[in-house]
Amino acid sequence: MARTFNFSAGPAVLPEEVLLQAQEEMLDWHGCGMSVMEMSHRGKEFMSIAEQAEADLRELMAIPDNYKVLFLQGGASSQFAMVPLNLLRGNPNADYINTGAWSKKAIAEAKKFCETSVVGTGEESRFTTVPSQEELDLNPNAAYLHFTPNETIGGVEFPYLPEAGDVPLIADMSSNILSRPVDVSKYGIIYAGAQKNIGPAGLTVAIVREDLIGEAVPGTPAMFDYKVLSDADSMYNTPPTYAWYLAGLVFQMLKRKGGLVAMAEINQRKAKALYDAIDGSGFYANPVDVNCRSLMNVPFTLANADLDATFLAEAKEAGLVTLKGHRSVGGMRASIYNAMPEEGVQALIDFMADFEKRNG
Repeated sequence: MARTFNFSAGPAVLPEEVLLQAQEEMLDWHGCGMSVMEMSHRGKEFMSIAEQAEADLRELMAIPDNYKVLFLQGGASSQFAMVPLNLLRGNPNADYINTGAWSKKAIAEAKKFCETSVVGTGEESRFTTVPSQEELDLNPNAAYLHFTPNETIGGVEFPYLPEAGDVPLIADMSSNILSRPVDVSKYGIIYAGAQKNIGPAGLTVAIVREDLIGEAVPGTPAMFDYKVLSDADSMYNTPPTYAWYLAGLVFQMLKRKGGLVAMAEINQRKAKALYDAIDGSGFYANPVDVNCRSLMNVPFTLANADLDATFLAEAKEAGLVTLKGHRSVGGMRASIYNAMPEEGVQALIDFMADFEKRNG
């Protein structure tokens, strides 16, 4: 069976070796006579899977001991509410940086619980750049500062880490977690939906500094309270066990491949090759400021939008799928997460050159 090169923004491509391992272990995990999908989440078999996955993620990201690692449900979108519910602590104000579609959704959700101040925005540039540190109008008394390091839809990312002083920094890393090393100690909370660089949809990872746990807004539902979830080791209810298991396999693979330093080098090569192909052509264009271009999500347009449908159809025939841009942006978008091999990016570049030759 021939596999395509899948450029979907999420759910996204998974490492083939992980899928093969999961296939091999599908009916009988390590001789226990059952699939991981059939295990009790409190049984010794799954507990060992869960503990190993957390240990491997801690090693990969060098997560300090004073951070809890939570494996949750509800997607990153649930975190849009969980963050204010857990961090306001009587403070009515929170700061947000608006750099695109996912920032907007986080802001809209937070407005249900507090006064939100948009302290920086890329809206005037139609979200093709991000505000600089000097442009941020920060409130030193805010409960927290929230930002989205990489905007999946617009393909724009922060080239710097915002400085917020003593205000906790909260990051939605759904589309760039594990793509490079980060200094976790700089953040109050890092959260990420799994379906891009971690594993299949259905799992969400939250890395929460311990001093931010324990003072949720009165009336917060138990499933939205970091303390309840932390005290139960992410098992207050039945967790997404199979997605957790697959994430653990991805973590092990990343360790075998050299960790996040090695992944950063590969991702930089992939992105550079694709951006160079776009910039070197009069037929394709990328709208994002060169200093704010995403390593993970690469939108591009054709000189003649009437050819979009033809491009997509021929790309699919060539085994290059899910390249249609988000409806709010148009054009094309190639998401080139960790699991997208360099051969896939090169195949796309070769196809683009051939399509331009025939249609330019």
